[in-house]
Amino acid sequence: MDNRKVRIGIDVGGTFTDAVVVDNETYEVIAKEKVPTTHHAERGVAQGIIEAINTVLTKNGISPDNVIFIAHGTTQATNALLEGDVARVGIVGMGSGMEAERSRKETTVGNIELAPGKYLYTEHEFIDAASLTDEAVKEAIDALKLKNVEVIVASESYSVDNPENEQKVIDLAVKEGLVATGGHEISQLYGLQARTRTAAVNAALIPKMMETANMTENAVKDSGIKKPLMIMRCDGGVMSIDEVRKRPILTMLSGLAAGVAGALMYEKLTDGIFLEAGGTSTDISAIKDGKVMIKNAQIGGRKLYLTSLDVRTLGIAGGSMIVVRGGKIADVGPRSAHIAEKEYEVFTDTDKMKNPKIELIAPREDDTSDYAVVACANGESYAPTLAGAANILGYVPADDYAAGNVESAKIAWGALASMTGSTVEELCRQAMDIAMTKVGEIVKQLIADYNLNPNLICLVGGGGSASVVVPYLGEKMGIRHKIAENAPYISTIGVSLALVREQMERNVANPTDEDIRKIRHDIMEVITRAGADAATVDISIEIDSQKNILRAIATGATELRTKDRNAKTISEEEQKQILADAEKTTTDMVEQAAAAGRWHAYYVNVAKGGFLGLFKSKKKLVRMIDEEGVIRLQKNIAKIGVFHKDQIGTDFMEFVDSMTQYTDAGATLPKTYLFFGQKMSDLSGVLNKEQLLGLAEMELEFAEDDQEIIAVAAKD
Repeated sequence: MDNRKVRIGIDVGGTFTDAVVVDNETYEVIAKEKVPTTHHAERGVAQGIIEAINTVLTKNGISPDNVIFIAHGTTQATNALLEGDVARVGIVGMGSGMEAERSRKETTVGNIELAPGKYLYTEHEFIDAASLTDEAVKEAIDALKLKNVEVIVASESYSVDNPENEQKVIDLAVKEGLVATGGHEISQLYGLQARTRTAAVNAALIPKMMETANMTENAVKDSGIKKPLMIMRCDGGVMSIDEVRKRPILTMLSGLAAGVAGALMYEKLTDGIFLEAGGTSTDISAIKDGKVMIKNAQIGGRKLYLTSLDVRTLGIAGGSMIVVRGGKIADVGPRSAHIAEKEYEVFTDTDKMKNPKIELIAPREDDTSDYAVVACANGESYAPTLAGAANILGYVPADDYAAGNVESAKIAWGALASMTGSTVEELCRQAMDIAMTKVGEIVKQLIADYNLNPNLICLVGGGGSASVVVPYLGEKMGIRHKIAENAPYISTIGVSLALVREQMERNVANPTDEDIRKIRHDIMEVITRAGADAATVDISIEIDSQKNILRAIATGATELRTKDRNAKTISEEEQKQILADAEKTTTDMVEQAAAAGRWHAYYVNVAKGGFLGLFKSKKKLVRMIDEEGVIRLQKNIAKIGVFHKDQIGTDFMEFVDSMTQYTDAGATLPKTYLFFGQKMSDLSGVLNKEQLLGLAEMELEFAEDDQEIIAVAAKD
């Protein structure tokens, strides 16, 4: 019996349910299993989950008692929204006085388009909050029940300040046997229309997600695992299954988040692009300063009060079919062999490829008939795919997940070559060029959008078709590239290693010290309740003065861990080389300014060319690098300072003052960051010195008096 403490990650996909077991100390992948996803079983996908758990534990002699963390990523919320498989929602809008008519309009969100031709249907009743009696609420709920709603949303103008009325509606709806939720449970921002819309999307998912959550939770308990099941969120964190029952909207796109989480753990990236390639599509996301990029989510072109990874999805992947028009390759994808229900040519036995003839088909009824398949003597037809092209051209290693039967692929592509008058290799390169041009456009856009350092960028591939896409793309774009360790299971590994993450936003104009302390306290309560160990929690405060938004973002581990314990600590010489390479200079131009805990602060001296090359200006760039070689902060106009906790009110504030810009309009503080122990604290969102000092003191509340703290103050 293996007595190591382990973490289990589960990823429920459309075809397979994957399970991995990861050593809790070293993050080594001990075991991995795939079982068919049980869409049609009595217990639904939960049946496949329990099969995957039992298989991976029994095969490897692991006791359920040694499982200290278990989490799963699910595509259920995303699929439900794409397919319109959601509940009808009844909205009880509320408002009073002069706000009543505006509240009526803004809580009437109508039918929300989820995907082309797929809608979330809402019904609406309005109550004047000045006469919010139990009878009035029951009357509204009864009216909505007659319209066949399955779940109630309570939404009032200023419920973020006082949710009492929303809570009354929720309580009475529950007594009436309905599932109910309120706008204040989804967001603390004032925008009533966006808050109502977000609450409606969330509510529409609740009935089905509750059913699945209950079955999945019971499946885990049946396996003998005593730790609570966690679920992957769309922003890369995890949350408890109780939270999923209330806020299933947070699981949207969680599978995409999981892949990046796994890549960041194994591939120590500073700036890069992560591409997770499957059979039908490739999900593409940016990494900057060792962190994944987040954006506001939208549905049907409408803003939601929800943040998720900035993931761009493209219908190019291993199974992409070839489009032929006028006797030439005209396109690649977006349809795949999976969609057309055809086998890949490259995963077909050679003896089935007899008398191949090209036929052009429509994979779906509304498609044009120009997708190529190879009809063979056995009456079956097979799809020439991008995976076949990459295998033929030698980009897929023999031991790779996407490696197949090159001889079969050549026979299929040979038939296509005869039809088009090209050689097999020419045709394969044409297909790869067409496909990678599409992927490359998105990569270029992400690089520009997030201003990634061109000297650091690396393309990292995950998913079963990583080798089909990434090596050719990297070669075509002239960008460094690699395939992530355990690429086919990268999402499942990411689930097993995920951190707990919470975000809280409030509308506050000119937040005071007390406002900041309150939101820090509240988010700490939320994240520890969600399963994070308080000792590992990092809280970032942001103040958006234009929109009057005070935002707190908290991340924490589920136990005392903040990084990969098996990672190698690199030497000072290696750190200098990484930094020199990043700026295309030499190591003698890199000088260490400070080191504290896992953090190392450097100045990188660079010379910039001047007019006609006659003058050169010298700059000292500031770079913070961690002990694993990831550059975590890149600032070009900045200073480094070292302080102790008891100097925060004196020397530290003088240091900040030295980088503060004073104009007639007032003082502009530098973007300020603190590094100590295992923590990086981002104080860049504050507006004045009082806020900065208050926030710094909060961040250092539990630090030792002699704790060495590195500070960076930047003007860029």
